[in-house]
Amino acid sequence: MKKILVVIIILMGLFYLFKGRKPTIKNFPNNNQSVVAFGDSLTAGYGAPAGSSYPDVLAQKINRPVINLGVSGETAAQAPARIQQVLREYPYMVLIEFGANDFMRQQSRQAAVNAVSQIVDQVQDIGAIAVIVDTGGPGMGEYTKAYKHLAKEKGALFVPGIMKGIFYKTQLKSDQVHPNAQGYAIVADKVHKVIKDYL
Repeated sequence: MKKILVVIIILMGLFYLFKGRKPTIKNFPNNNQSVVAFGDSLTAGYGAPAGSSYPDVLAQKINRPVINLGVSGETAAQAPARIQQVLREYPYMVLIEFGANDFMRQQSRQAAVNAVSQIVDQVQDIGAIAVIVDTGGPGMGEYTKAYKHLAKEKGALFVPGIMKGIFYKTQLKSDQVHPNAQGYAIVADKVHKVIKDYL
Protein backbone atom coordinates (compact mmCIF):
# COMPACT_ATOMS: atom_id res chain seq x y z
CA MET A 1 0.00 0.00 0.00
CA LYS A 2 2.82 2.41 0.90
CA LYS A 3 4.55 1.66 -2.40
CA ILE A 4 1.36 2.50 -4.29
CA LEU A 5 1.02 5.80 -2.42
CA VAL A 6 4.64 6.70 -3.15
CA VAL A 7 4.12 5.97 -6.87
CA ILE A 8 0.95 8.09 -6.92
CA ILE A 9 2.72 11.01 -5.21
CA ILE A 10 5.62 10.82 -7.65
CA LEU A 11 3.27 10.70 -10.66
CA MET A 12 1.28 13.66 -9.35
CA GLY A 13 4.49 15.60 -8.81
CA LEU A 14 5.65 14.90 -12.36
CA PHE A 15 2.22 15.88 -13.73
CA TYR A 16 2.28 19.29 -12.06
CA LEU A 17 5.92 19.83 -12.98
CA PHE A 18 5.33 19.28 -16.69
CA LYS A 19 1.91 20.94 -16.66
CA GLY A 20 3.51 24.22 -15.61
CA ARG A 21 6.33 24.00 -18.13
CA LYS A 22 5.95 26.11 -21.26
CA PRO A 23 6.14 24.30 -24.59
CA THR A 24 9.23 24.83 -26.72
CA ILE A 25 8.35 27.34 -29.41
CA LYS A 26 10.43 27.32 -32.56
CA ASN A 27 12.40 30.52 -33.27
CA PHE A 28 11.79 32.04 -29.85
CA PRO A 29 13.47 34.39 -29.49
CA ASN A 30 14.66 35.82 -32.82
CA ASN A 31 16.15 39.08 -34.08
CA ASN A 32 13.33 40.15 -36.41
CA GLN A 33 10.98 42.99 -35.48
CA SER A 34 7.57 43.08 -37.15
CA VAL A 35 4.41 41.27 -36.12
CA VAL A 36 2.19 40.25 -39.05
CA ALA A 37 -1.48 39.22 -38.89
CA PHE A 38 -2.21 36.96 -41.87
CA GLY A 39 -5.81 35.89 -42.29
CA ASP A 40 -9.29 36.37 -43.68
CA SER A 41 -12.08 38.84 -42.80
CA LEU A 42 -11.69 38.17 -39.07
CA THR A 43 -8.16 39.53 -39.38
CA ALA A 44 -9.06 42.30 -41.85
CA GLY A 45 -11.63 43.60 -39.35
CA TYR A 46 -14.68 43.28 -41.56
CA GLY A 47 -17.78 44.78 -39.96
CA ALA A 48 -16.02 47.23 -37.67
CA PRO A 49 -14.83 50.83 -38.16
CA ALA A 50 -11.30 51.48 -39.38
CA GLY A 51 -8.80 51.05 -36.56
CA SER A 52 -10.98 48.52 -34.72
CA SER A 53 -9.69 45.25 -36.16
CA TYR A 54 -8.13 42.81 -33.74
CA PRO A 55 -4.61 43.56 -35.13
CA ASP A 56 -5.22 47.29 -34.47
CA VAL A 57 -6.28 46.64 -30.88
CA LEU A 58 -3.44 44.15 -30.39
CA ALA A 59 -0.91 46.73 -31.59
CA GLN A 60 -2.00 49.04 -28.78
CA LYS A 61 -1.69 46.24 -26.24
CA ILE A 62 1.84 45.25 -27.24
CA ASN A 63 2.98 48.79 -28.03
CA ARG A 64 4.34 47.87 -31.45
CA PRO A 65 2.88 47.84 -34.98
CA VAL A 66 0.94 44.82 -36.19
CA ILE A 67 0.86 44.63 -39.99
CA ASN A 68 -2.63 43.62 -41.10
CA LEU A 69 -2.58 41.29 -44.11
CA GLY A 70 -6.15 40.11 -43.75
CA VAL A 71 -8.24 39.57 -46.90
CA SER A 72 -11.99 39.08 -46.60
CA GLY A 73 -13.33 35.89 -48.15
CA GLU A 74 -9.98 34.14 -48.44
CA THR A 75 -9.77 30.45 -47.67
CA ALA A 76 -6.85 28.66 -46.08
CA ALA A 77 -6.37 26.79 -49.34
CA GLN A 78 -5.92 30.10 -51.20
CA ALA A 79 -3.65 31.72 -48.61
CA PRO A 80 -0.27 30.18 -49.57
CA ALA A 81 -0.44 32.14 -52.82
CA ARG A 82 0.03 35.32 -50.73
CA ILE A 83 2.76 34.08 -48.41
CA GLN A 84 5.45 36.23 -50.05
CA GLN A 85 3.63 39.34 -48.79
CA VAL A 86 4.21 38.01 -45.28
CA LEU A 87 7.80 36.92 -45.76
CA ARG A 88 8.81 40.29 -47.27
CA GLU A 89 8.12 41.87 -43.88
CA TYR A 90 10.89 39.77 -42.26
CA PRO A 91 8.52 39.12 -39.34
CA TYR A 92 9.36 38.31 -35.76
CA MET A 93 5.95 36.66 -35.38
CA VAL A 94 3.12 35.75 -37.75
CA LEU A 95 -0.48 35.28 -36.59
CA ILE A 96 -2.09 32.78 -38.99
CA GLU A 97 -5.91 32.85 -38.97
CA PHE A 98 -7.69 30.81 -41.66
CA GLY A 99 -10.33 28.11 -41.97
CA ALA A 100 -13.74 29.72 -41.45
CA ASN A 101 -14.31 30.29 -45.17
CA ASP A 102 -13.19 26.75 -46.03
CA PHE A 103 -15.70 25.47 -43.46
CA MET A 104 -18.61 27.68 -44.61
CA ARG A 105 -18.03 26.75 -48.25
CA GLN A 106 -17.82 23.06 -47.31
CA GLN A 107 -14.37 22.72 -48.82
CA SER A 108 -11.86 20.11 -47.74
CA ARG A 109 -10.79 20.48 -44.11
CA GLN A 110 -7.65 18.49 -44.79
CA ALA A 111 -6.71 20.83 -47.62
CA ALA A 112 -7.16 23.78 -45.24
CA VAL A 113 -5.02 22.15 -42.55
CA ASN A 114 -2.36 21.25 -45.12
CA ALA A 115 -2.29 24.87 -46.31
CA VAL A 116 -1.88 26.19 -42.77
CA SER A 117 0.87 23.63 -42.21
CA GLN A 118 2.64 24.89 -45.34
CA ILE A 119 2.33 28.50 -44.13
CA VAL A 120 3.74 27.58 -40.71
CA ASP A 121 6.71 25.86 -42.35
CA GLN A 122 7.52 28.87 -44.52
CA VAL A 123 7.16 31.29 -41.63
CA GLN A 124 9.43 29.19 -39.45
CA ASP A 125 11.94 28.69 -42.26
CA ILE A 126 12.73 32.43 -42.25
CA GLY A 127 13.21 32.41 -38.48
CA ALA A 128 9.84 33.76 -37.33
CA ILE A 129 7.49 32.51 -34.62
CA ALA A 130 4.31 30.99 -36.07
CA VAL A 131 1.01 31.44 -34.22
CA ILE A 132 -2.01 29.42 -35.34
CA VAL A 133 -5.18 31.38 -34.54
CA ASP A 134 -8.21 29.08 -34.38
CA THR A 135 -11.68 30.41 -35.25
CA GLY A 136 -13.60 28.03 -33.02
CA GLY A 137 -16.97 28.81 -34.57
CA PRO A 138 -19.99 26.48 -34.31
CA GLY A 139 -19.28 23.14 -35.99
CA MET A 140 -15.55 23.82 -36.33
CA GLY A 141 -14.38 21.50 -33.56
CA GLU A 142 -12.45 19.30 -35.97
CA TYR A 143 -10.51 22.33 -37.19
CA THR A 144 -9.65 23.20 -33.60
CA LYS A 145 -8.36 19.70 -32.93
CA ALA A 146 -6.32 19.63 -36.13
CA TYR A 147 -4.80 23.08 -35.56
CA LYS A 148 -3.96 22.34 -31.94
CA HIS A 149 -2.20 19.13 -33.00
CA LEU A 150 -0.40 20.96 -35.79
CA ALA A 151 0.85 23.67 -33.43
CA LYS A 152 2.18 21.09 -31.00
CA GLU A 153 3.83 19.11 -33.76
CA LYS A 154 5.59 22.12 -35.28
CA GLY A 155 6.47 24.14 -32.19
CA ALA A 156 4.02 26.92 -32.98
CA LEU A 157 1.84 28.89 -30.59
CA PHE A 158 -1.89 28.12 -30.60
CA VAL A 159 -4.74 30.54 -29.89
CA PRO A 160 -7.95 28.55 -29.37
CA GLY A 161 -11.44 29.62 -30.35
CA ILE A 162 -11.35 33.36 -30.99
CA MET A 163 -15.10 33.35 -31.74
CA LYS A 164 -16.02 31.35 -28.65
CA GLY A 165 -18.15 33.52 -26.40
CA ILE A 166 -18.75 35.99 -29.24
CA PHE A 167 -20.59 34.07 -31.95
CA TYR A 168 -23.97 33.84 -30.18
CA LYS A 169 -23.91 37.33 -28.65
CA THR A 170 -25.55 39.83 -30.99
CA GLN A 171 -24.19 42.74 -28.95
CA LEU A 172 -20.68 41.65 -30.00
CA LYS A 173 -21.49 41.09 -33.69
CA SER A 174 -21.81 43.33 -36.74
CA ASP A 175 -23.66 40.67 -38.75
CA GLN A 176 -24.37 36.95 -38.51
CA VAL A 177 -20.68 36.04 -38.76
CA HIS A 178 -18.37 38.93 -37.92
CA PRO A 179 -17.62 40.70 -34.64
CA ASN A 180 -18.12 44.41 -34.14
CA ALA A 181 -15.47 46.64 -32.57
CA GLN A 182 -16.28 45.31 -29.09
CA GLY A 183 -16.05 41.73 -30.37
CA TYR A 184 -12.71 42.33 -32.07
CA ALA A 185 -11.36 43.78 -28.82
CA ILE A 186 -12.16 40.44 -27.16
CA VAL A 187 -10.39 38.60 -29.99
CA ALA A 188 -7.33 40.81 -29.44
CA ASP A 189 -7.40 39.94 -25.73
CA LYS A 190 -7.43 36.22 -26.53
CA VAL A 191 -4.50 36.52 -28.92
CA HIS A 192 -2.57 38.76 -26.53
CA LYS A 193 -2.97 36.30 -23.67
CA VAL A 194 -1.17 33.60 -25.70
CA ILE A 195 1.60 35.66 -27.29
CA LYS A 196 2.51 38.16 -24.58
CA ASP A 197 5.24 36.04 -23.02
CA TYR A 198 6.87 35.51 -26.42
CA LEU A 199 7.25 39.12 -27.52
